[in-house]
Amino acid sequence: MSRVERVRANLRRAYEAGRETVRARREEARRAAESGNGNGSYRELEPPEPATPPDVHPSTASRDDGEVPRALRISAAWAWRLIVLGILAWALIQIIGVVHIVIIPLVIALLLSALLSPAVRWLLRAGLPRSLATAVVLIGGLAAVAGTLTLVITEFIDGLPQLSDSATQGIRQIQDWLQTGPLHLSDKQIDSYVDTAEKWLDDNTESLTSAGVSTATTLFEVLTGMFLVLFATFFFLRDGGRIWRFMVRLLPLRARWQVDDAGRAGWLTLVAYVRATVLVAFIDAVGVGIAVWILGVPFPLPLAALVFLGAFIPIVGATLSGAVAVLIALVDRGWVSALILLGAVIAVQQLEGHVLQPLIMGRAVAIHPLAVIVAIAAGVVLAGIVGALVAVPLVAVLNTAIRRLGNPRRPEVPPDAVVVKATPP
Repeated sequence: MSRVERVRANLRRAYEAGRETVRARREEARRAAESGNGNGSYRELEPPEPATPPDVHPSTASRDDGEVPRALRISAAWAWRLIVLGILAWALIQIIGVVHIVIIPLVIALLLSALLSPAVRWLLRAGLPRSLATAVVLIGGLAAVAGTLTLVITEFIDGLPQLSDSATQGIRQIQDWLQTGPLHLSDKQIDSYVDTAEKWLDDNTESLTSAGVSTATTLFEVLTGMFLVLFATFFFLRDGGRIWRFMVRLLPLRARWQVDDAGRAGWLTLVAYVRATVLVAFIDAVGVGIAVWILGVPFPLPLAALVFLGAFIPIVGATLSGAVAVLIALVDRGWVSALILLGAVIAVQQLEGHVLQPLIMGRAVAIHPLAVIVAIAAGVVLAGIVGALVAVPLVAVLNTAIRRLGNPRRPEVPPDAVVVKATPP
């Protein structure tokens, strides 16, 4: 027998031995199953089924988290995220409070840039160089503001003696009313109230003086802020597009086009808001100024300018400035003229709230009145009058930018091309 045949025979014997072993094991298993269970089931020889694991939510990291109720897990997740956001907001507010001398002028410069940018674009289309167009617009704006302030201050100085006499006469009328009116106060009671007021002034003279000194010390900061506003406005108008593209390039490549799109949408919202606010403020000032002029109340131009400035604080600004006009009318012209002027102020406010704001502002900057009030209150608490001025446009810009980030529009060119080739705002 050859060597190949011997190998084949060995393989065949091994195969037959394996088959016999398998048959023997199957026969043994069948007999054991028949002796233990009459129906011939093989269940006892099968391995036991593994225990069913507890119901674990996909958001949990382990089975231990699965033991915690889902509502508690969600509440805890929201809680720590809100805590982190609150800490970040608090830190941001603290940083802004430290560098507010720089932040506030930059914000004002942004608002002025949004107001003056259409004029710069018009001069650029006319063929002027960018630097010259920016300088012309900025100098023209400063000249208009300086001329208006000159007229207002001159009229106020000319009418101050008349207003002083009217105020003295009004105080005498109030004293007569306190004595002869329903209160029936005596001269002794009135004198005691006057003495109390004088004592309060004497007790608080030091604090009032220190406040005056503090105000004098901040004069340098105010002047510095004014120069910073001028320089920042000039460079925002001239190089705003390049500054924005530089900031966007600092972001990751995939996020550039989204941030660029959201930022430009927010800028358009800011431009629309500033334009609409200036137009609405001008209409309010004209309406109240005409009413003041017809009634013969002093300071028609200063009061109109006050209403114009107050209208930049939505809802409450024009109302408060109109109240000042009503008070002057009450002192100078009596309660009849004051009531008529109050009716004119209310009519102007209704025109603004129901016609001008919806028609001029449009959907681009539509904000709920409650959000406006809350934003103004928060701005007053955090930054005073300046905070009240910038609170609403800040909310409008954030509203538009966040919505655009949540529902972005895909660019037709790569993100880096959007950043590099986008036209400046």
